[in-house]
Amino acid sequence: MKGNMCGDMCERNDEYNGRNFLTKDEKIEMLEKYKKWLNNESKGVEETMHKLKKIS
Repeated sequence: MKGNMCGDMCERNDEYNGRNFLTKDEKIEMLEKYKKWLNNESKGVEETMHKLKKIS
C-alpha cells in the first residue's frame, strides 16, 4: 500500500477493477481493511521502538 492510503483505497482499487464509484458496502469494506492495516502498522512501530530501546 502506497501513497495516500485511504484516498487510494477508498476511491480506486484494483479489487474493484478501477471503478470510480463504489457502493456504500464496498467503501465500508475498504475502510475496514485500511483500519486493520493501520493497526498492524502501529503494532510494528511499537515493536520496533521497543527493540531499539533495548539496544540503547
